[in-house]
This record gives sequence, C-alpha cells and structure tokens, in this order.
Amino acid sequence: MTVVVTPLSGSEKLSLREVFASVQDSGSLSGYIRTYGINSRSVSKLESFIIENGLLDRVEGNANVHRWSEQTQLEKGDSIAVGHMLELSGYTRISVTQNNLQELKEIWDQWGNETKQLFYGNYGDLPYLLDVQIDEHLFRALAQFWNPAYSCFTFGEVDLVPTIEEYTALLRCPKFQVDRIYSRAVNVPTFWKKLMAITGMSEQWITARIKEKGECKCISWDALKGLILTHPDEAKRVDVFALSLYGLMVIPRALGYVDEATTDLFHRLSKRVTFVPAILAETFRSLGTCRKASVGRFVGCAQLLLAWFYSHFRLIDRVICRVFFEDYSPLKDIVSSTRRVNVSEENWIALLQDLQSKDVEWRTPWMIPGEILYRCGNFNWGAIGYAPLLVLRQFGLRQFMPATHGLAQSEFAYRGADYKKRVGEISNAWNKTCRLKKVAIGPATTPEYVEWRGRRINDNIPGPNMEGAQLIEEYLQVMPSELEIMKQEFERKSLELEKRIAKLEEEKMYLSLDIDVQKMEVEKERKEKRKIEEDRDNLKEHYKKAQISLRRARVGGSSEQLQKEVQEGKARGEYWKKMFLEMRSRNLALKEENKGLKSKVTELGRSLRWHRSHNSTVKLKELKSKVKDLEAALQEGKLRIKQLEMQEDYLKGELHQSRGQIRETDHVMGEAIA
Repeated sequence: MTVVVTPLSGSEKLSLREVFASVQDSGSLSGYIRTYGINSRSVSKLESFIIENGLLDRVEGNANVHRWSEQTQLEKGDSIAVGHMLELSGYTRISVTQNNLQELKEIWDQWGNETKQLFYGNYGDLPYLLDVQIDEHLFRALAQFWNPAYSCFTFGEVDLVPTIEEYTALLRCPKFQVDRIYSRAVNVPTFWKKLMAITGMSEQWITARIKEKGECKCISWDALKGLILTHPDEAKRVDVFALSLYGLMVIPRALGYVDEATTDLFHRLSKRVTFVPAILAETFRSLGTCRKASVGRFVGCAQLLLAWFYSHFRLIDRVICRVFFEDYSPLKDIVSSTRRVNVSEENWIALLQDLQSKDVEWRTPWMIPGEILYRCGNFNWGAIGYAPLLVLRQFGLRQFMPATHGLAQSEFAYRGADYKKRVGEISNAWNKTCRLKKVAIGPATTPEYVEWRGRRINDNIPGPNMEGAQLIEEYLQVMPSELEIMKQEFERKSLELEKRIAKLEEEKMYLSLDIDVQKMEVEKERKEKRKIEEDRDNLKEHYKKAQISLRRARVGGSSEQLQKEVQEGKARGEYWKKMFLEMRSRNLALKEENKGLKSKVTELGRSLRWHRSHNSTVKLKELKSKVKDLEAALQEGKLRIKQLEMQEDYLKGELHQSRGQIRETDHVMGEAIA
C-alpha cells in the first residue's frame, strides 16, 4: 500500500492538512505523527481539481492489483537490493516504561453505565486497554523482529503487521470516518485555546497549569484528574478522561503529562476524523527508531499492539468472537482471555524466530471482510509507510508478490530544503486512494511469492534456529520469577504448617477426650477406693467386735476353770521345757562322743599309714576292720545327732506355741477381769 506519513508540526505557510505521518527530530526519539492534505480554504479548488483530474477513490479487483504489484516489483526491484550493508545491531534494548494507569482505571470503574455508554459512543473501546497487562518479556522479544526495511514484523517465514483495518475494528469508534484523515490546520489555535475548548475551563486556569517539557508544552495528569473528579459537566468529564487516555496510554510521549501534539490530535476528533493512521505511524516510527539506535523507549500504544498480536498467535488462548452480535467488542474478549505470563524473553525469541505459517491465525476471528486500502495515488511510500500487500493473508486473501521498492527509504526528517515538496507529494497521494476488493480465498500463497520470499534480503532480524529446535509448547512453559518462586515456597510452607496445625489440633482434640476419659476413670477409681476403704474399716470394726465376742464367749466359764487351764498350760510348758533341756543335753553328749570317734578314726588312720610302711598285712587287716567299725559307729552317731536336732526343733516349736497360748490366755483373763 502507499501509506504516507509526515510530522505533526508543519510550516504555517503550507496550505496543507496533516494526514498520516511521523517525524524524526534531529535523530531524537521525540518525533510524532502527522499527515498532510488540502486545508479547508482550498476545498472548492480541490473539488474542481478532483473532477478535472479524475482523482476519485478507486476499488480494484484482486487480479488487477495482483498484476500491478508483481509488475512494479519486477521493474523497480525490492526494498533492499543485493549488497545492502546491514545497519541494525543484533539486539535492541527497548524500554516499555509506561505511565501508571491505575488511577485512570479506578475512575473508570467508579463510573456508572450511563457515563460509560457516553464514552463508548464518542471515543470507542479504548478503556478496555486499561486491563491489558503489558508482558515486557514478550514486547522486548517482538521488538527484535521489527524489520524497518519492510515496515513489518518478520518471524521466520512469517510477515505480520498491524493494519488500519485491524486497528479500526479493535478500537470500534462509531464516529470514525475511515477516509477522513487527521489534519492540523495551518492557522491552528494555541495550546491553551484547545484546552479551553476541551475542558471548558477559563484561560487563567489553563495557562497557570501549562508547563514546558523539553521542546513541547504539556499539562499534567494531576491537573486533568482534578477536572475528571470535580467537573460539574458530565460530557466534559468524559472528554477530559478521553484526552488523558490519549496522552497517557495511546501516545505517551511525556510520562505523567499530555503534550500539545496529542492535544491537537484529540481536538481534531470532533471533526469525525480517524486517529488510527496516527497510532500506527507512531508505532512504526518508534519501533524503527529504537531498532536503528539499538536502544530507546517505545512511544506508542503497547497495549493495543499486544492485543493485536494475541489475536494472530494461535498458541495463545484463542478469543471467542461474536462479531455479528450487537455491541460486540473484540478488545473486551481479548482482555477476558487468559494469557501465558512470565515466559522468559529468551524463550519468546527462540519461539518467534522459528514461527511457521501453521502457527499463525492469519485472519483474526473478529475481522469482518471488507475493502482493503492498499495504495495512495501514484506515490508509493510516505515518511513512514507500510505495505498491506505484504500481509494479504491477514485479510483472508491469497498472498502474491508485493511491491516493496523504496519502502526502506520512505522515512525522512521533517526539515531540510525539500521537505515541503515531500509533504506536497504525500498530500497529493492521499487525494486518491486505491482499495482492493475482499474476496474470501484463504491464506494461500502464489509460487512467485514463495520464490521472492525465499530470496528476499532482510535487515538484521533473528533467523530460524536450525539446531536444537524445541516444541513451541516447551518455549511457552512458564518460567517463574524469583518473587513467584519465593511466593510458591511460602505457600508450600504455609500449606505444610496448616496441615501440621490441623494434625496438632486433631491430636489435641483426641488428647482432650482422653483426658476427660482418664478423669472419669480416676474419679471412678477414687470412688471405688473410698468404698473399699469404707468396707475395709467396717470389716476391721466387725472383726474386732467378733474377736471380742469370741473371747468373751471363751471366758464365759468360771475363774477356777480358767485358773485350771492356765495351770495346765503352764505345766505343759514346763514339760516341754524339761524335754527340750534333756534333748539338748543328750545332743551335747552325742557331739562329745562324735568328737571322740573322730579322734579315734584319726589315730587309726595314723596307725594304718605306719603299718603300711612296715608291711604288716595281718595288723593292717585288723586295723581296716576296726576303722570300718568306727566309721559305722561314727555314721550312726551322725544319724542320731540329726534325729536329735530334728526333735530339738520340734520341741522348740511346741515350746513357742505353749508360751503363745499362755500369753493369750493371760490376755483374755485380763480383759475378762477388766
């Protein structure tokens, strides 16, 4: 397509309108978007000029565009010719630093449905982007694949680029007029006058809050937030909220502020212009600038770019689309779909450099077929251009060889001797647009395209990984961050502690039950013990009474009888004592006799040994006979001594029993007398 782009601040001497442009100021990153056309004072001249020259929008068939594109490409050549010196570094350190949008989101969440519907009707579905989480790993990986030579993302064998039609479908603003391009009139109102018109505040209030940030004028978010919260006019609150969205999220050029260029763009929305080309141009310009410098901050709507990418990437959860439903919002569905987060940047790069056609959702489910803007007049490229014919599969068409000659040289700084001429050429190009009819064919490719794509020279883009390729699902495995690892460890330990606490609580409950049971058992034992002790005391008392009664019964006879029994007992005691003494004396006599026998045996033993020494056989026999007799007598004495000892023990027992009976009888008599 011939899409042309120039800067937001042009010379006031030019009688041109800004169309679709982005500028690079002295190599800095602060360039912004602008496109030019004819201003309002030249409308009548323009109408006659268009009629005379036939500059009317034209819709062409697919075959005609196919022939034109391939013929142009063959005649003029590719965007990068053979022998081109690569200018891009191997890695771009791009920053995705954004404004903190939490306060904007809180304000939006507090609004009622009526206020939200007023916003949707005037400015479309932008608020849904507040819920898009910026995956910095994915965004930095995407930036490595931006191909400035062709103004597209090049992932392996796949070329993708956001188009005007796709962004228009995503933002869904009912007041857009697709062909009414953003313009900045020659005699533009001053910054404070535009803010007065948008906010409805006084000149003094506005001028007191305008600040200089670098080379541009700005107003702070804090000032705008106060208006959103306190302004009595609901429509003005909605307008200021929309201006804040544009300045803080869509084109965040100055962090924490809304700058003059963005305010001018927003001010022109009341003329029913579309800001989609401006958003695209700023996106392309910022990506290209960062890639060429190998470093930089992305100044563009990162949320919208990621939402667009999610819709084309099949391995991210697919969006459930209801395009033919009334009030269907693609952004709402994209935001509500789950995303893989915390996939490392290295894994994203490895995945994207091996991306294949089968991994891409070429035509997004929410894209309704329609005409495709592919060219502006005879001017192929603008200050920043892109080629819709390069990505026809995104529209569901067969991909043929696109015209790309001069695309790499389309960007220029908005300064110099001939920049007015370039702006005039761009303006003339936008006076006549060419569109391609939508024919549902499917995302196929022509042989000529396949051949051209195979030999095409790209700038320094990460190429396919020929070795060690993994399954795409493996690349998308979530790599937890250090904080998440700590969180998981904390949750694991917390779960273990909860289980342990629950187990201890259960054990405590069982122990409490055991203690209660033990207390009951102890109390029962104590009661039984007390009862046993009481029974024992009662038995003791009863036994004492029974003993006393028995003793009284025994002493029921006369005292003479008792005295007689006592005398008999004493007599028996004396008898047993006498017998005991006799047995003791006999025992002593036997012991003495035993000693004498032992001495005789000893003497005979000595005699025997003497006679053995004198070989006296006869006497030896006699002595042996005597020894045997003495040993027999000694053995008999031992037996008698043993019998006497047994009798002595028996007599001791009888004597002890007799003495006990005597003592008991004396005791009974004493109690009886008492």
